[in-house]
Amino acid sequence: MKRWSLIFGICLSIFTVFVTLDTFVLSSSYAEATQMNMAMFAEESEETESSTEETKSHRRSEKETEEEITENSETEDPIQITMNTYTAYGTTIYVADITLSSAEYLKTAFANDTYGKNVTAKTSTIAEDHDAILAINGDYYGVQESGYVIRNGVLYRDKANGSDVLCIYADGTMEVVSDRDYTAEELIEKGVWQAFSFGPGLVEDCEITVSESDEVGKAMASNPRTAIGIIDTNHFVFVVSDGRTSESEGLSLYQLATFMKDLGVTCAYNLDGGGSSTMVYQGEVINNPTTGGNRIKERGVSDIVYIG
Repeated sequence: MKRWSLIFGICLSIFTVFVTLDTFVLSSSYAEATQMNMAMFAEESEETESSTEETKSHRRSEKETEEEITENSETEDPIQITMNTYTAYGTTIYVADITLSSAEYLKTAFANDTYGKNVTAKTSTIAEDHDAILAINGDYYGVQESGYVIRNGVLYRDKANGSDVLCIYADGTMEVVSDRDYTAEELIEKGVWQAFSFGPGLVEDCEITVSESDEVGKAMASNPRTAIGIIDTNHFVFVVSDGRTSESEGLSLYQLATFMKDLGVTCAYNLDGGGSSTMVYQGEVINNPTTGGNRIKERGVSDIVYIG
């Protein structure tokens, strides 16, 4: 009897070790990153050009003189970024205020340009590989077996996991939906350019949607955080906070939501935090990423969100 108990115990231990390694360590490559699906922006451009031509035609019909209509050749920079640092709740918070001429400049990238399980690289490394002006860590999709993954207009995973899904559309708008309400294919048809499955949603319709007791899994209440918000069409904010150090305690989800609402966002979403939380601007890591607080060091992540 003792012999069988011993064998069972050994088998259970081996199985537990394998499951742990398979979940968090062993990497599996599913596919190389697919080129961006820029077709949706071609459609947006055609609609804009059509609308512009109709407006011009209407103006010409109203103009009684035969003066030539000239165009303003001066155009604004398609990417405008303002960096700010705040202190709130005993924590240093880094905010990138971003205005784009098109959502096509808000991109994502996988570690090693590979869609797979536990394939990781530092945020700064992935950012450098893609000439990113600004980058933050994504939703760490690679440690999960489910949750929608739509990146740069391409569908990689269509298995729902019951989470809030952040949808950034090709038209420069953003919303949080439930994967119970839409299939991944339906989101693509709706024009979703980027979709993340982490959450929860923090702000919707200008109202905070988390309570003071909400948290991600069994995480501590105060943590380094990463989030995205939108103020207006193609006007986004990337937010990363420090945490787990004597200088910066970190934020709860409710504190993060409150801070982002005060920034004026209409919608905001929580991405992977803790040791993953990293912001890179012009090639430099500007926050203090840490897993345990003992040392400041980036850790590998599955993916990034970047401007470039």
